[in-house]
Amino acid sequence: MKPIKTYIPNTITCLNLLSGCLAVIFAFNLDTTVAGLPALSWAFIAIGAAAVFDFCDGLSARQLHAYSPIGKELDSLSDLVSFGLAPAFLVMNTMMRSGAPIWLSIIALLIAVMGALRLAKFNVDTRQTTSFIGLPIPANAIFWIGALAWAETHGYPGDVAMIIMIVIMSLLMVSELKMFSLKFANLSFRENVRRYTILLAAVLFIITEGVSGLAWTIILYILISVLGKKTDPTTAE
Repeated sequence: MKPIKTYIPNTITCLNLLSGCLAVIFAFNLDTTVAGLPALSWAFIAIGAAAVFDFCDGLSARQLHAYSPIGKELDSLSDLVSFGLAPAFLVMNTMMRSGAPIWLSIIALLIAVMGALRLAKFNVDTRQTTSFIGLPIPANAIFWIGALAWAETHGYPGDVAMIIMIVIMSLLMVSELKMFSLKFANLSFRENVRRYTILLAAVLFIITEGVSGLAWTIILYILISVLGKKTDPTTAE
């Protein structure tokens, strides 16, 4: 029998997948309230939990030396649900709830399609062993949490604005834009200036803007990547 520790990373990955499935369910029940919180908030929490599990499964695999081909494939499939399908359905249903026709709202599914292409590309692209090419799919999901929170607070920005954001963020995932990882290999300030900048900015954005500050954090992440001349050593997505 295999040691129990070999099953731990995949179990955590399955929790990522389960969180994504819950986010999808909440996405189709935006007008309901569960335990005093609107379904939209629960969807945000579920995607956030998925991001935590996504980080922990890789960490546990490294610490326990429990890598497996199945784990790699399972991780991509789980990420597609949690960070591709879930935000796509959230955006689609938000648009329909705001009056957009269904034939227009389904453009939000471009988020899931490009997310799938981004994950497939990451799995076979040898250039991404030390840096990212294109916006990581978890970062895309975090952007949409912030953007939808902003819309919930300030009002729906309109169909045109939503379509523009959908197209831009989707294309960024499959673009050739070289981006640095937000994961720390060490705590050196010199080697992690951009990462510390993003963390500090995230705290300030969230304090001043609330959950919608997450969208501004990802926008800053993209801008720093665009302006940066070289990337830092990174770990896998």
